[in-house]
Amino acid sequence: MKATKTLHDLGQSLWLDNITRDLLDSGTLRRYVDELSVTGLTSNPTIFDHAIRNGSDYDADIARAPAMSPEHFFFELALVDLRRAAELFLPIFNRTDGVDGWVSLEVSPFLAHDTERTLAAARDLHRRSGRPNLFIKIPGTAEGLPAIEAAIFAGVPVNVTLLFSREQYIAAAEAYLRGVERRIEAGLSPAVASVASLFVSRWDVAVAGKVPEELTNQLGIAVAQRTYVAYQELLASARFRRAANAGARPQRLLWASTGTKDPKASDIFYVKALAAPFTVNTMPENTLNAFGDHGLVDEVLRPDGGECERVLGDFSKVGIDVDALAGRLQNEGAASFVKSWNDLLACIESKSAKMRKAS
Repeated sequence: MKATKTLHDLGQSLWLDNITRDLLDSGTLRRYVDELSVTGLTSNPTIFDHAIRNGSDYDADIARAPAMSPEHFFFELALVDLRRAAELFLPIFNRTDGVDGWVSLEVSPFLAHDTERTLAAARDLHRRSGRPNLFIKIPGTAEGLPAIEAAIFAGVPVNVTLLFSREQYIAAAEAYLRGVERRIEAGLSPAVASVASLFVSRWDVAVAGKVPEELTNQLGIAVAQRTYVAYQELLASARFRRAANAGARPQRLLWASTGTKDPKASDIFYVKALAAPFTVNTMPENTLNAFGDHGLVDEVLRPDGGECERVLGDFSKVGIDVDALAGRLQNEGAASFVKSWNDLLACIESKSAKMRKAS
């Protein structure tokens, strides 16, 4: 049995952090579903930018596209692929009663400070997709939290992204719960799905070369363990149980950024360390294939966090302010998202201009 199947049978969902036209056309995504137990996927602007910039799969669409803004055209392009992927995962979505089988699409970062416009965009994208298993990704920043609550209240499934710490996760989970509780109070169904995406490996990149050797690649896992404790506590809380009794769904915790960045570390380091039931791990394609080839599942995350607080204390002793770093990582992630978005739109505009000139 492949390690991916073992991990799936443990109770963790394996999602692919990638989507391209070639993955769909070649049957590779279907093979990942059949052979590597993949049950969903996530996307981001960088993935589409690389596919458009470095390949020709989207050239025909760009060449025959009517005059429209690069952003509007991108969403048209992305929705074509995501509808196909959503169809592929729909049997999983139906079989699990909407727990699994999801795909994700982000709203424009240019709306980050505007709750009403973010909500309008989220509703519009979900409606245009025509698929029930599409998450709309909204950053879990301070500015994004009201939009998350509003989207959940409006019945839009949300993948909360750009979470880096326990505190950021709790804030996102509470925004989700407020949206659910408002639906209950309004007499609406509270069964609106959501995941909360905690980014892991970026922690270790941020402190690489700044801590003793014995602490190398230990920070991301420790933060994840600490967050997992908060996740377990929230699911066991009286507040969530009241909502669940009215029909609410748990917002699942998702491990993001689980590809190994350190060339000296195992290529399955984070996947192996983050095995845990009722969570999601969305991983890059090379990480998924590596785990399918030589992965190992031997331990699961402890609900009590294990040694995470001691490890985090060791980082504090060598001058790492975890709370401050969490804020910095979230701010940098948001800035990186804007840059990726701008790069994507510029790429589309550049290709479109070249094709118009050549025609």
